[in-house]
Amino acid sequence: MQVTESIWNEYHNKLHRFIQGRVSDASIADDILQEVIIRVHSRINTLKDSNKIQNWLYRIARNAIIDHYRAQKQMQELPETLTHPEQDPDDKARQEIASCLLPFIQSLPEHYRQTLTLSEIEGLTQKEVASKQGLSLSGAKARIQRGRAMMKEMLLKCCRFEFDHQGKMIDYEAKSRSCDSC
Repeated sequence: MQVTESIWNEYHNKLHRFIQGRVSDASIADDILQEVIIRVHSRINTLKDSNKIQNWLYRIARNAIIDHYRAQKQMQELPETLTHPEQDPDDKARQEIASCLLPFIQSLPEHYRQTLTLSEIEGLTQKEVASKQGLSLSGAKARIQRGRAMMKEMLLKCCRFEFDHQGKMIDYEAKSRSCDSC
C-alpha cells in the first residue's frame, strides 16, 4: 500500500495530464486515472525493475485509455497521439536487440547465413529465396525456420527478455558481460 501511495504522490499529476490530453472529458480522465492506480496497485508485484517504473506506468495508462475507447458504444478512431506515440521507450530495447542480429547471423553456418540474409535483411519472400538459392520452396522455408531457431537460441543464451501480455518484447537484460557488446 505504501508503494502505491508513493507512486501516486510522484506521478498522479503527470499521468492525469497525459490522460487528459488523450480524452475529451475531464471526468473521463479522472475515471481512467483511477483505473490506472487500481491496476498499478494490483500489479505492482509484476514490476521487475523499479528503475523502469515510469515506462511501466505510462504503458498501463495507454492501455487504460485504449480500453476506454474500446468500451464506448459507438466505434471511434483512436487519437493520433495514441496510435502513433511519441518515441516509445520500448523501441529502444528492440533497436538494441536488432543491432545484435547481424553479428549473430554472421556466426551461423554459411547456408543458414545466406538464407537469413536474403529473407530477413534483404526482405526477399521465401519463394524468391528459394529461387535465388536453387532450393524448393519447402526447402527454403525449412532453412529459414531452422536459421531463425538458431538465432532465437543465441539470443536466449545471451539475454533475458520481458514480454507484455501480447507477446511483444518490452525489455531485456544481458545475462553476461560478453553479451553487452551487442
